[in-house]
Amino acid sequence: MSVTRRGMLARGAALLGTGATLGGCQRILETGPVSDVVYSLDGFTRDAQRLVTDRRALAPEYALSQRSPVFRANGSRTVDTPEYRRMLANGFADYRLRIGGLVRRPFELTLRDLMNLPARTQVTKHDCVEGWSAIGAWTGTPLKLLLDMAGLDRGRARYVLFRCADNYGDTPYYETIDLVEAFHPQTIMAWRMNGEMLPERHGAPLRLRVERQLGYKHAKFVTGIEAIADFASIAGGKGGYWEDSARYAWWAGI
Repeated sequence: MSVTRRGMLARGAALLGTGATLGGCQRILETGPVSDVVYSLDGFTRDAQRLVTDRRALAPEYALSQRSPVFRANGSRTVDTPEYRRMLANGFADYRLRIGGLVRRPFELTLRDLMNLPARTQVTKHDCVEGWSAIGAWTGTPLKLLLDMAGLDRGRARYVLFRCADNYGDTPYYETIDLVEAFHPQTIMAWRMNGEMLPERHGAPLRLRVERQLGYKHAKFVTGIEAIADFASIAGGKGGYWEDSARYAWWAGI
């Protein structure tokens, strides 16, 4: 482990010790384009929901015995790039998660580094916009901890961008969430599912679990996390692959 990564892991442990907090699907959109009126209400819906609910309200959690016997994979099931296939073959020994953007201390972590940080396990329901739900157990590193380790620029950062290894055609997959969801105690970067290392079809080695959002917000195959001021200049400017390509609402709260 490099001195930089060792220092960041020590910082993560120190943050935990000094108060860093860890803490059925409704078809709201069709899989085709939605109207501009619906899209324009996206921010209003988010703000209205937050006026009447606690920003830190938890998504329901379940007993291990309530896990679904079959948990369908959503989105990409695999990544066909030579780099990903090579990492998959060697157990992601060469994987690096890059954390940067509007932070004071950009850094990289290996998968082993992530697993050595404080972790959270939660049994939650995944609600897909396509009309199905499933309950699974997820273990991962709280996103809040990673952002605290990096020293988020709270004066400029408003969103968190997730860069992913998979492509749809020639388009790199990406997703964004706001800081309320990023700092929520149930928002984790999951590397384990149902007691085993995250399977390829579910986004190995790392996926976002943002439990108060619909399934298309849960970015898979994550390679980078960036704090950003806005997403208007990223790809199609709507905040995510499906938001750009299919006009899904950026705010996908449930």
